[in-house]
Amino acid sequence: MAQHQSQPGLPEPTPAARLNRVRTLNDTLRMSGTSALGQWMLTDGVQALGADFVAQAVCAVRGFNDFTASNDPYGEHDFGSLNLGGETLFWKIDYYDPSLSHGSEDPSDPALTHRVLTVMLASEY
Repeated sequence: MAQHQSQPGLPEPTPAARLNRVRTLNDTLRMSGTSALGQWMLTDGVQALGADFVAQAVCAVRGFNDFTASNDPYGEHDFGSLNLGGETLFWKIDYYDPSLSHGSEDPSDPALTHRVLTVMLASEY
């Protein structure tokens, strides 16, 4: 991960502070559904299950809070798995540069990062 641009005269953020910032930014995107931090994408498989399923899936992802050491080993709140209407869904957050042409240099810096939250059927992974 690239070094975060610190402001002159301020100390460089600690790794724990960076992790907390990434987690907060991820939670903001996930819980808001939309935000200046990024965008949501729903796969064709999710959309094919209809508007009611999509609405339920969005609500379920927004309300997800079952983070454990096994599903969130890095503490970033960037992945989740849930069951809805007999389907297993995965959601994940990827970090891109603002142009979406390559990965972000620093996911803790919203000026350098455009987040993409993808909701998919487990069978599409």
